[in-house]
Amino acid sequence: MGLPAGVVDALKQIVGVDGVRLAPGELAAYARDATPLFHAEPDVVVFPRTTEQVAAVLRLATEHEVPVVPRGAGSNLCAATVPLSGGIVLALTRMTQILEVDGDELLARVQPGVTTARLADAAAARDLLYVPDPGSRTTSTVGGNVATCAGGLRGLKYGVTRNYVLGLEAVLPTGEVIRTGGRLWKDVAGYDLTRLLTGSEGTLAVLTEVTVALLPKPAEVGTGIAYFDSLADACRAVAAIISAGIVPATLEFLDQKCIAAVEDYAQLGLRGDAGALLLFGDDGPIEVVAGNLVRLRKICTEAGALEVTLAEDVARSDALLAARRCSLPALSRLGSLTILEDVTVPRPRLAAMVDQIDEIAARFGLLIATFGHAGDGNLHPTCVLDPEDDEAIDRAHKAFAEIFAAAIRFEGTITGEHGVGAAKLPFLADRLGADQMRLLRRIKTAFDPAGILNPGKVGS
Repeated sequence: MGLPAGVVDALKQIVGVDGVRLAPGELAAYARDATPLFHAEPDVVVFPRTTEQVAAVLRLATEHEVPVVPRGAGSNLCAATVPLSGGIVLALTRMTQILEVDGDELLARVQPGVTTARLADAAAARDLLYVPDPGSRTTSTVGGNVATCAGGLRGLKYGVTRNYVLGLEAVLPTGEVIRTGGRLWKDVAGYDLTRLLTGSEGTLAVLTEVTVALLPKPAEVGTGIAYFDSLADACRAVAAIISAGIVPATLEFLDQKCIAAVEDYAQLGLRGDAGALLLFGDDGPIEVVAGNLVRLRKICTEAGALEVTLAEDVARSDALLAARRCSLPALSRLGSLTILEDVTVPRPRLAAMVDQIDEIAARFGLLIATFGHAGDGNLHPTCVLDPEDDEAIDRAHKAFAEIFAAAIRFEGTITGEHGVGAAKLPFLADRLGADQMRLLRRIKTAFDPAGILNPGKVGS
């Protein structure tokens, strides 16, 4: 779009010359995130270090009606941080202070640019647990996790990011600084703006500080793996596990295509003749974990598992968890373009949804492998393509449109944890309906009357 005269100089006055990037190569680096097929260059990239600098940038942008896209590490998978309208990318990666880790109050305060893994390590050093555990944890930032309400492998037992956000410092597009929530686990004073901003994908405010809840670190962690002839058999085991009153810390699955790709990539000794793999685990007191793992093994065996193995030590447990975490890089080796999506359906319909995905993939002549969170019905259908094959890419878009529609028919949703961004926006009305879409737009206008924050995304 081009910037109005004087805006770049004003930005340099606010954040310093070293906090402004204008070179074409630097702009190109912020033209995309981890979502393939979405690309748009900003006019400038700005790196604030303080809340006051963020507020000044937003006041300037509102005055001149310049779009602003807040960004962390850019690891999201829904094109939430692609600057579709140009303008300013507000990169928060220099705001990296861990302000507090309090074992008495079981909380931490951090700036938005702190990586998820660094916060988890700081908590672990105090024998505490920061629960949210997205696959991108080593690179993703806490601010980005909150903005997209990231999920992870612990979601079934512990919940997702929004369950651990106690309070936020946020800057409105007008430059006003608000504090929502705080240090309390209970607080129902007024509308829950903390929850509203969590998952708002940078469309309502810019997060500059996050207060999160911590838990005592579990005394024991154990993991097991079960192989099945089919995903339907694995899903029967999942239903039996939940019916038995066990809520595992981990309950993940890979289909046959994923098993083959992961084994070829990581050489973990996974069975190649299985139609599905179920990775289960628990944490807590030593005797409880030991008892639950035995029960989980028994339930899987009774559900028809080909083989069930418990990890004999922490190293093997970590290796099994790596099998799930490396699903995406393993599949990425099969083609140079990988489209990873997510849909969620009620748990009893998980197998039917995978069958639907396989049928759609076959009909469109595509390789789509599926892995995900069996315990909460969240699936990650992943399509591997040649980026030079425009016809195949078109078929993939049509296939995913049918997958999203199928999830809605199954009383599910178009995204369980990746977010809407630009990638899922065309399908959002199908999920929410016209009345909710109008309400989202009114909320957006209340927070952002000039419409500068992340235009072309939720609420636009």
